[in-house]
Amino acid sequence: MIPLTLGEIASITGGRVVGDPAVTVTGDVEYDTRKIGPGGLFVAFAGEKVDGHHFAAAALAAGAVAVLGTRETEAPGVVVDNPLDALAALARVVVSRLDKLTVVGLTGSSGKTTTKDYIGQLLSRLGPTVAPAGSLNNELGFPYTVLRANEETRFLVLEMGARGIGHIRYLTEIAQPSIGVVLNIGAAHLGEFGSVQGTAQAKGELVEALPPSGVAILNADDPLVAGMAPRTRARVVMVGSSGSLTASDVSLDASGRASYRLTSGAESGRVRLSVVGEHQVANSLAAGAVALAAGMAFEDLVTALGEVGIVSGRRMDVFTRADGVTVIDDSYNANPSSTAAALRSLASMGAGKRTTAVLGYMAELGEHEVSGHAEVGRLAAELGVDRLIAVAVEAGPILDGAAGVAGWRGTGLLAADQAAAIEILQADLRADDVVLVKGSRYRTWDVADRLRSTGGSAL
Repeated sequence: MIPLTLGEIASITGGRVVGDPAVTVTGDVEYDTRKIGPGGLFVAFAGEKVDGHHFAAAALAAGAVAVLGTRETEAPGVVVDNPLDALAALARVVVSRLDKLTVVGLTGSSGKTTTKDYIGQLLSRLGPTVAPAGSLNNELGFPYTVLRANEETRFLVLEMGARGIGHIRYLTEIAQPSIGVVLNIGAAHLGEFGSVQGTAQAKGELVEALPPSGVAILNADDPLVAGMAPRTRARVVMVGSSGSLTASDVSLDASGRASYRLTSGAESGRVRLSVVGEHQVANSLAAGAVALAAGMAFEDLVTALGEVGIVSGRRMDVFTRADGVTVIDDSYNANPSSTAAALRSLASMGAGKRTTAVLGYMAELGEHEVSGHAEVGRLAAELGVDRLIAVAVEAGPILDGAAGVAGWRGTGLLAADQAAAIEILQADLRADDVVLVKGSRYRTWDVADRLRSTGGSAL
């Protein structure tokens, strides 16, 4: 964060100073004492189970100079009514004072974090960039990310999530992007939005917030995204199989890594991605369009796209154990669209080998819960997945969908929980198997971690 005195922080947030108002925060803003560094500001949230105010002394010992919270502690600080609102106010001021900063915002139903990571890696070649790992895309994570920027930062990459209409608009009022990216509209969070049209309405708030001098990067292959063009004052760049930046002649190698011909106007070059999955082509195109808009030369982009990698954990993280088993850990989260992409990667990587998909419950599908799970199961069977393990009874419709595919010769198994899924794998895991682990947050993490931790030995 830019240096601010407690007096300035109180003025910005409408808070009350505790101690010397001249005390200056020169480090980062953190709400986890394990991450506090010298000169930092510790934000204390009073939760139902844990009260951050009780950790004020630990924050000071770790290097913090002040605490932002809802009551006084033994530390210097600022007392506010609502720490979340205070963080948003601080973030607005920080952005307003960084006149050399380019803010990039992106949203979509799937692929946000991975694409954010790609954008961060590309833009870091052009100048100091803030794009922290993980999904920091809500009312807390968004201003927290903004506050990582300082006078040296040239690019700030912000992921934007939404649970309803107005959420993305709120985030853009904290930090207005000049480059906005909408990746796709899918079945994620249908329980909250009600329909894909409702999702599109909410996600499109990003392009509505762009200034006339900005750039809106839209997926030409998604009609709901392409249809957002009239909603923005910014210059529109379409990317996909058609548009301003295109990918053609796509092929996959034996490891499931895509290569394609990248074309922008009269310029063209062959990109060979080092990440797994054909769906990474669309993600890399969106990231590439941001890099071009930020000033990267086309020939440099062709090289750079081939060097981007996975930064945030549990997202198409592929590793081969010493015993020859290949694991695709895509367990961070799941919806029908992202699970379909992961299943296609499994089928590509597992050609000629035995494939296993360990699939957990996909949350927030609302009235589409049963049909969404069944759809995933049908695709798994159509792709010829050999073993399909559904984790927990809520994921059972996956097996129903697979069983309805005529001619599927695979095996469907229902595991009561993750421990049971691990036991199923333990009973019959062979060298050269390819295993996909996918599910909504936490619901298949134990399985992925067990596959990783047992390394070269049998489970």
